[in-house]
Order: sequence, then structure tokens, then C-alpha cells
Amino acid sequence: MEDQILLTMRNICKAFPGVKALDNAEITLRKGEIHALMGENGAGKSTLIKVLTGVHQFDSGEIRLQGIDGPVINRSTLEAQKIGIATVYQEINLCPNLSVAENLFIGREPKTRFGLVDWRTMNKKAKKIMDDLGIDVDVTLTLENYSLAVQQMIAIARAVDMDCRILILDEPTSSLDDGEVAKLFKLMLRLKEEGVGIIFITHFLEQVYMVCDRITVLRNGRFVGEYGVAELPRVKLVAAMLGKDFDDLASIKPEGGETKSSEVVVEAKGLSHKGKIKPFDFMIRKGEVVGVTGLLGSGRSEMVRCIYGADRAQTGTLKMKGRELKAKAPIDSIKAGMGFLPDDRKAEGLIGELSVRENIILAMQAREGVFKTLPSAKQNELADKFIEMLQIKTASRETPVNQLSGGNQQKVILARWLCTHPDFLILDEPTRGIDVGTKTEFQKLILKFASEGMSVVFISSEIEEMLRTCSRMCVMRDGTKVDEIEGEMTQHSVMAAIAGGEAR
Repeated sequence: MEDQILLTMRNICKAFPGVKALDNAEITLRKGEIHALMGENGAGKSTLIKVLTGVHQFDSGEIRLQGIDGPVINRSTLEAQKIGIATVYQEINLCPNLSVAENLFIGREPKTRFGLVDWRTMNKKAKKIMDDLGIDVDVTLTLENYSLAVQQMIAIARAVDMDCRILILDEPTSSLDDGEVAKLFKLMLRLKEEGVGIIFITHFLEQVYMVCDRITVLRNGRFVGEYGVAELPRVKLVAAMLGKDFDDLASIKPEGGETKSSEVVVEAKGLSHKGKIKPFDFMIRKGEVVGVTGLLGSGRSEMVRCIYGADRAQTGTLKMKGRELKAKAPIDSIKAGMGFLPDDRKAEGLIGELSVRENIILAMQAREGVFKTLPSAKQNELADKFIEMLQIKTASRETPVNQLSGGNQQKVILARWLCTHPDFLILDEPTRGIDVGTKTEFQKLILKFASEGMSVVFISSEIEEMLRTCSRMCVMRDGTKVDEIEGEMTQHSVMAAIAGGEAR
């Protein structure tokens, strides 16, 4: 019904230099509704929220809010707060060294007639707010005494006390365990009953079907559709997010010969990392290419980071060529014969100010140690070898790597690991953000490495890429390894496994 509509965003467009982040995006939020905003990485979810909350100014389109005549344009987050829009992010933006009460009333503390903070009144009001929302905390203790889940609930309580009508929760459950998620959902359902409209951004499909009423899907900055949760099977949601038409799906068999071997290179049993990845088993043989698939946030990257030691495993065992490996840091994994190309090449892969040569020899130098500097002639020889082998387009080996294109930067990181002659190579989104021709080159390289006996783990958001290169796929969902597919793999079978069946 029209009188139940709290918010409409229509035909929202927003461009950044070289990128159209939103292209006629839209969402409709109703009173007392938990509305999931879904989409893969780069779909435009965060940009749409930032437009709504005044972080970004949109180029065209219209925002309307119940009770306000005419279109709404928020020029700051403060303006958004004043009209009842609040956002709680995964990273809590409260002050851990202040008490719960101080965080609730920061900037609006009750004062005595002498202009001092009225601590007694503030603590009393804070306790009532917490009690009303069913949050059991001592409001006089500092925020740092409480778990991340409780801190998020306190951030939500602050928003509610500031008369928020629209609450945006941006990935609030990413670092929470199951018990903490249940408490958060209980609070969300309570706010829903009170008429608050909640926009819930998450990558966890199960959670969407547990707590949400409607789903809006964005893809490449465009509005795909709005769906009632009860009418949308999970596999159809995955199809909408990835942009696949099930009528057109065809089986794609891996190209090239895979080296058959019974030799197990890496075997993990019960590895886990609290709040990120639940216990999983993994095994890969010599010359095998194994894919790890799932939606963004499903635990794909967390799984391989746990194997590599970038995130130290808290449970389980890992064997490399039959011998137990206790990787306390990535250097232990490098020395054991592992390589890892991370998904965020700028933050974790490259040192932009260093030259192509310096970036290429980085892992080999780390393995040798700081007291065994590689001779300049050896460095130049290695750099030139891999620049030629991988066809890295650079003016010279001394060119700063941040001057290269994305695809060539990716090749530099790949060269870094090939220098070390790894037995086991992890490639996390190696083809993201690069052109089609370079993607094909990477796929051929992966198959070439496998034919030469290297074991490769390949993660890609594009299922077709993995179908062309992988002989087997591990399926991740909500931080759990839920399936393993081999043999006759098709887009349909993989996407159905990602979605978790047709139920609800």
C-alpha cells in the first residue's frame, strides 16, 4: 500500500571518472520491512547507500521520503540523520574508550543547569534505551568491554534513539558467530515490529532467507528486480546476481590435458578461523587445477588465506607433500613451496612505488632472507625472463609498478611467485578488472602450469573461467565448504550448488 512506503529511489545515476557506478538504480522500502540489497562486488550497493546518506551526490534521479514534500537531496550524513536515516557499518564507528552511555549520547549529552554533563540522567536514560531493546549491558562500562555484536547493537540503539525511521545495516554479520547473529536478528525483528524500515546488505544467502521480507538485486550499477523472499528460490537469486539466463546455460568442458597423478601436494583437515571460515577439509594432487567458487563473502578468499597462512588457522592440520606444515606466517608457506596471488593486488600484492624488477624478486628475496641479497645481475635476469615470458607491457624493468595497467600489474605478481618455482599456487581473482584477451592468456597459463606438474587453486567470480580450467570445484556458502563438484560440471550445476537448492 502507498501509505506504507517509506522510501523510493528512482533512476539514480552516479558516475566517477571512467566508471558509471549507478545506472538508473532503484529501491523501494516499506514501513516495518527488512529489505535485502543484494549484488556481487561492484554491483553498486555501497554507492546507492552513500547517495542516500549524503556521502556522495548523485548525478540524476529522484529520492522521496514519506512525510517530506518534494525530492530529497542529502548533502551530508548529518542531513540524512536529521530526516531519520541512519547507517551501521561492519566497522563500528563508535568510541571504544567511552562508556556505553557516552556513546549513546555523544554530541547530545544531557546537561545540568550549570552546563555540565548530567551523568546520572544520561546513565538512567541509556539503561532505559537498552532495556527497551532487550540489550543486557552495564551502560557505565566502556564499549571495549563488549563483543563486536553487542557494539553493533549499541550503534543500532543510538540510531533508534535518534528517531531513525530507516536503518541501513551494511554487512553487520561478517565478523559475528552464529549466536551473535541470532541476537542481532532478534533486535532487527523487534525494530521491524515497531515500524522501522531496514535495508540489510549482506553476502550471506541463508541470512537473507531467515530474516528478510523483500530483495532488491543490483548488477553492474543497474536495477535487476525486486522480489518477495517467499517467491524467489535461492538458485534464481544467484542467477539474478550473476546475470545468467538458465535457458542459455551450456556445459563447458575444461580444455587441455590435465596431468594425472596420485601424489597429494596439499591436504588440510578441519582448518578454521573464528568469525571467517568454519572447519573445512581440502586436498589437491600434483598437476591438478581446483576451483573455489561461491558468491562474494561466501568464504572463498578466507579458505585459501587459511591454507596459505595469511590468516592463521585456529583449528585443524595442514600437510604439504605428506609433512605437517605449521605456518605461523606466510614466509613459512613460501619456504614450503606455496605461492599466493591475493584478490586485492593493490593493498596486499604490490608495492606501487617499487619497480617492476623489485616487485618480481620480492618473494624470492624474502625466502632467501635479508642477509642474502640477490645479486643485481640475478635480479635483472629474473625480471627480464618473466617480463618476456608473461609479455608484461612495461617501458623497462625499472618502471614503477603503479604505472602499469591492471592486467600487467597482475602479471608482475604472478611473475613474483613463478620466480620461487612453487609446487602449489593460489590464484585469487587473477583476472578481475583485466581485458578479455589477457584473461584468456591467464587461463592458458594456468593449464600450462598444471601440465608441468604445478598444483593450482583458482578463484574467479566468472564461473565460465573456472569451467574452462578446473577439473574439480569446491563450493563455499556462508563461510562453510558445502559441496565439491567434479566430472560433468556445468554452469547450472555449479550455480545450483552455490545457491543451496531450490528451497524457499
